[in-house]
Amino acid sequence: MEQHNPSIREEALALLHRGLSNRAVAERLNVPRGTVGWWLSEDRRKRGVRFERPTDCPRCTDRAFDAPAYAYLLGLYLGDGHITSRAKQHHLSIFCATSWPTLIDAAETAMREVMPLPTVRRRTRQGCTEVKSYTKHWTCMFPQHGPGKKHERRIVLESWQQAVVDAHPWAFVRGLVHSDGCRITNWTTRVVNGERKRYEYPRYFFTNVSDDIRRLYTDTLDALGVEWTRCVRNGRPYNVSVARRASVALMDLHVGPKG
Repeated sequence: MEQHNPSIREEALALLHRGLSNRAVAERLNVPRGTVGWWLSEDRRKRGVRFERPTDCPRCTDRAFDAPAYAYLLGLYLGDGHITSRAKQHHLSIFCATSWPTLIDAAETAMREVMPLPTVRRRTRQGCTEVKSYTKHWTCMFPQHGPGKKHERRIVLESWQQAVVDAHPWAFVRGLVHSDGCRITNWTTRVVNGERKRYEYPRYFFTNVSDDIRRLYTDTLDALGVEWTRCVRNGRPYNVSVARRASVALMDLHVGPKG
């Protein structure tokens, strides 16, 4: 490592202690960024200061956050997302079909609006795009995280999460549908004036193995005045359908197909 005048090192540390970033100090003093980082690390070690990565976690800092974005992201997470735990951080991942670029953009935007500081990246493979964000604080925002699959453990919203959903129910429903739901066109036939004719109608489906997550969805639909029915497979409920014309119109207005 290149040797620098001790006075430059002292000036660098003074600037760092004032809150300037490593990059800003390196550019101001014309010193390599890695050298500035080394000086800061050594200074912390000598002072016995443990490094804590800056965070903008709303639960840890009491920072106001974008509630509609969180309600949407909560729906995405409960539907088709998960958190992978590592030694010093947790990875929040939302999986989207690569053929749905609008949904991919919306998932990334929601992550950045809830917590702007963590890094967000995309990884695409076999027609699937994973939108991933890195910070140990995602478990603060999603306390439903735990060992095993979501449908194998109890999923209950905390009071502050329920308050967000109550305030922004359509954002929550939109997140659930965009992750584990779809809008399709069904058809049937009926006899009109003695002639059998084909009749098409739109329908929303939400499919999730977890009884708790389906209940969160249907409870929110009830609060919004959306009529729904439950579909059963092999004697077990697995699917929630919205097919009534007025209810589909509401879903089209506030949710719409994922794309």
